[in-house]
Amino acid sequence: MNKIEHIGIAVKSLKDSNTLFTKLFGTPNYKIETVESEGVNTSFFKVGDNKIELLEATKEDSPIAKFIEKKGEGIHHIAFDVDDIEAEIMRLKAEGFIVLNEIPKKGADNKLVAFLHPKSSNGVLIELCQEIKQENIL
Repeated sequence: MNKIEHIGIAVKSLKDSNTLFTKLFGTPNYKIETVESEGVNTSFFKVGDNKIELLEATKEDSPIAKFIEKKGEGIHHIAFDVDDIEAEIMRLKAEGFIVLNEIPKKGADNKLVAFLHPKSSNGVLIELCQEIKQENIL
């Protein structure tokens, strides 16, 4: 793993949260994107070298909707940048981590993503992210 790619925060209202975080960071979000497969709208902020991703559910049965129903708004996941997501999935499986999706899928912000179950990482949902390049388009 190279670095923290972003921190994901589950929110009830992207509109309200964009206003709040714009005031907090002193800068507007740079991107809003829908990820249909996950039932989520995302909004990204750049804070120094770091990124914050706000996540709003678009469907009642989406993972974000379930998270907010169970735990309320707040930190949802920590994402790490990796060079080779498939190799990292295999390495982490061999180390005993529970991988939620063994085949990377297209996520927001031009990334291939895969998740580790929080049960295997001290209660923290971990996202692996690899920048999509021409040679790794799904």
